Parts: sequence; C-alpha cells; structure tokens
Amino acid sequence: MTDTTQYEPPKVWAPASSGGAFANINRPTAGPTHDKALPVGQHPLQLYSLATPNGMKVSIMLEELLALGHKGAEYDAWLIRISDGDQFSSGFVDANPNSKIPALVDHSGGTPVRVFESGSILLYLAEKFGALLPATQPERTETMNWLFWQMASAPYLGGGFGHFYVYAPEKFEYAINRFSMEAKRQLDVLDRQLADRRFIAGDQYSIADIAIWPWYGGLVLGALYDAAEFLAVHEYTHLNRWAKEIAERPAVIRGRKVNRIRGDASEQVHERHSASDLD
Repeated sequence: MTDTTQYEPPKVWAPASSGGAFANINRPTAGPTHDKALPVGQHPLQLYSLATPNGMKVSIMLEELLALGHKGAEYDAWLIRISDGDQFSSGFVDANPNSKIPALVDHSGGTPVRVFESGSILLYLAEKFGALLPATQPERTETMNWLFWQMASAPYLGGGFGHFYVYAPEKFEYAINRFSMEAKRQLDVLDRQLADRRFIAGDQYSIADIAIWPWYGGLVLGALYDAAEFLAVHEYTHLNRWAKEIAERPAVIRGRKVNRIRGDASEQVHERHSASDLD
C-alpha cells in the first residue's frame, strides 16, 4: 500500500492518538502516572524487565555470569508489563527516569545503585564481576565499539523497521522501504564482521554478542518481527552461523525464558527468584 495522504505539519505540534500497538502507553511527558513501589527479593541484584530484545540482554548476561561460577550474580527478576503501564509507576521511575525496561538495582553495597539502559547494565555487570569484557587493549575497545554500535543501531531496527513493518496501524511504503534498507545494511555490517571471526569482537564471547544477539540473532532466526523471508536473511551466511551458535548456549536458553509472557508456555518464566525457576 502506498500512502498518498498529504500531511502538512502545524506550526506547533499537539499530541493525538496515532493508533497502533502502543498507542495506549505513548505520551509526550515523563514521570510517574501512579504510586507503586517496586518489589525487592532476597538477592542483591533486582531486575525489573520484560523479555523484549533489550530485556533479554540482561537476563542472558546474568545467566552467563552464573554459568561462569559468579554466585554473586544470583538475582530476582520481576515482570514489568509495559502494555499495562507498569513502567510508569513511581517505583520504576525512581529506578529508571526514562521509564524503559530493563532496569537493575544493585543492593550489594550500603546504598542501592540503580542502573538503566541495557548497554549500561551489561557494562556494569561485566566490570562488577570481571567477566565477558576483555581487560586489555585493543580487545576491550573493540568490544565496546560493538556494544555502542548496537545501542545506536537497534532503534532503526526496532523503532524504525519493526514499528512500520509490524506495529503501525497502516502500511506506509516509504517508511517500510526506508527502514528495510537500513536493516539490510546493518545485517550486512554484521555478516562482514563475522566472516573471519567466531564472535562479534573476536575469538572470545563477550557483552558485544550478548547485546547484539537478541536483536539481530532474533531477526535472522525468525523470532523477531516474522520478517526473515521479507528481508532475505538467508543471504547472511556468517551471521546465521553466529546466531545459531549463540542460541544453543545453555545460559542463553535460560535467559530467554525470564520475564517472558508470549509464545510457548513452557518458555515463559514470568518471575525468576532462584535457578530452579528455570528448570
């Protein structure tokens, strides 16, 4: 469908319902809409999240740390239903003033530390436990390069391609073409990077892989936006090889279940408070 409607922007924009999957939670202001404290479990690390690509990054990271033997990475994971507006509670806004999942609060010290933005959480945990981030140069910087690449690129994939291909109330040819072009370019960037490397930043699995896999691995494996055929993801041989290898990691299999509310019921673990919750 080609949109032929001519839109003339007003001199001053005013909010109006645009329809679509997230119209009921979109608003032009920040801050809480209601008072509700966040629950706190028995572990120092408290995760408040939902199993979106960004949410999965942190639960996968925590499960990877536990698999490496870091017992201090035990955590409680609490479900934040963004379609219900849980992210606008006063407690969640205190944890993340941007009202986006995931948010992590670390109670291991004298003063709780809030950590928000998924990339910041990955970096915080990597530095806290001394894992999944190289300690020496140039490997450390290369890993950081790809972490920040993901944080900068994924909004084009999610808010751009994913929104207009799946969630927008109408199909706009210009928008879909624009963001499909960029999605394909990003897939090619990754495919070229992985042509002579096992993992994104080199020979070692790292937070770069954990950040990128839920978005781009999910896309090529068909779990994200059901767009694998549309974007001809079979063309990206090296990216597919990497995506499949990451998907088979036990910690990734476990982390994907945390705070999940869609798909197979056996894959849904709404809350996680101990390792046995995932068994």
